[in-house]
Order: sequence, then C-alpha cells, then structure tokens
Amino acid sequence: MKSLSDNEIRRILEESKTIAIVGASAKPDRDSYMIMQFLQQHGYNVIPVNPAYKEIAGLKCYSGLRDIPEKIDIVDIFRKQEDVLPIVDDAIAVNAKTVWMQLGVVNEDAARAASRAGINVIMNRCIKIDFIRLISR
Repeated sequence: MKSLSDNEIRRILEESKTIAIVGASAKPDRDSYMIMQFLQQHGYNVIPVNPAYKEIAGLKCYSGLRDIPEKIDIVDIFRKQEDVLPIVDDAIAVNAKTVWMQLGVVNEDAARAASRAGINVIMNRCIKIDFIRLISR
C-alpha cells in the first residue's frame, strides 16, 4: 500500500475538523490523553472513544465510533494492531475520511479495507509529530 506524501498529510490535517480518538485514556500521563489535549489546543474538535469511560478531560466519551452523532474526519487509533480491523469497519460505516494508526500500530488488512472504501490511511505515525512537522512551522 502506498504511503501518503507530506503534502497529502498536510492537506488532511488542514482540512479536518473533527478527530475521534479511539483508545483515549483518562490518565494524563498516557500518549492518547496528551495528544487529545494537544489537538484540542490546536483547534480540533476531539471526541474520545473508550467504553470504559463516560467522560475524559471534560469531554463526553463514546463507546464506539457508531455512537458519535457528528461527522468524523479522522479516526486516530490508539489500540493494539490486532484490535484495528473492527475499528476500521466502524470508520467505514460512519464515512470517516481518514484512518490514522498511531506509532507502532500497523495492520495491513485494516489498511487495505479502509483504502478499498476510499478512506485515507496513515499508519505507524504520530498525528502530533506530523502536525508539528508539517503545520506549526
């Protein structure tokens, strides 16, 4: 599967408004929590997704992507690679534009499924690092 160019990733970050954080944690020392806060501070509407919580950092937390009543631009996945395919199935069902698998998360089957559905796929990359590198120069 072809990787997206920096220009394509920059365009996605610039055009996206709503980011669902799947695997969001309520623990401030976790990467998902810190990245969720970073994205919120940079103007994104972030939506935590984790069935273990009702709320994270004052934001309503949803059990799954299909429960979110808003349009989702990016599904940012903080889950083990073996848990990704059902999340991608949900991303397809809600017509997300991009699936972003965080650093260390690689699932080729899920990437192919998303790509076949016309969804942008970014895999094994950190959205915060790419935002800093490509947007906030």
